[in-house]
Amino acid sequence: MLTVLLSALLGIGVCLGLGLGDVAGWGWSSFFGVLAFGVSNGVAGYLVQKKVKAQMLRVQNVLVAGQKRLQAKVARWQMRPPGSIQAAQAEMARDQKVFVKEALAETEPLHRFDLWVPFMKRQIATAQLQLHWMVKDFDKVDELMPRALLIDPTMSAMKIARLHMLKRPTEEITKVYAKAVKRLRYNQNVLLAAAYTWILVQRNEVDAAFKALNAALEKSDDATLKANREHLANNRVAHFTNTALGDPWYALQLEEPKIHQQRQRMQWR
Repeated sequence: MLTVLLSALLGIGVCLGLGLGDVAGWGWSSFFGVLAFGVSNGVAGYLVQKKVKAQMLRVQNVLVAGQKRLQAKVARWQMRPPGSIQAAQAEMARDQKVFVKEALAETEPLHRFDLWVPFMKRQIATAQLQLHWMVKDFDKVDELMPRALLIDPTMSAMKIARLHMLKRPTEEITKVYAKAVKRLRYNQNVLLAAAYTWILVQRNEVDAAFKALNAALEKSDDATLKANREHLANNRVAHFTNTALGDPWYALQLEEPKIHQQRQRMQWR
């Protein structure tokens, strides 16, 4: 990255300047060269990260403002219900697309830091993927997915959810799931395990879902995972449900919420 390269050049310049100019011995020259590199790299990194965070905050502010407008509209509808629930949902979807488009536009200026911040392009792809996911623009999601960072359980859950939507082999989904859960701490696996076992049940692989729940509960005490394991253990497959997880579950777009429930709008990362 440019910050490291420029700082290294500065450090080498300081070292050579002091050494060749007989200002200091080569030992001290090397010391001050390394010091110059460290200070320069730290200051430059801080300034760049500050600008990146400021731009990310602009994206977040667009989403927050848009969600507040939707919440205000829902509140008005609660006072005066719309004539058609379906028409109201369609209007909310259109409103959401408007502010998501605005948020996507705010991610573009981040590209000016591509050469300054490690993995900046992949970070931008990850953010844009989440925004496109919110409005079900899955063509763009598929385009961005190979470049996105699976930085948390939600991103991994989105990956296996999309693989299921594309009817990819269970083995491919299992590979992504197994890799993701290895690095998770206690109770961080809830959404990911819930999504994976739901997919297995939908594919009539109930025994595999039961085994996966047993393994997941070794690292979790989540009530939803426990309840689903009991349902499968007692041959009550029809009772398997992740609805108790609420918004995080519906945000995966695997299952539509009931009409009386407010639709999730995934928070940008």
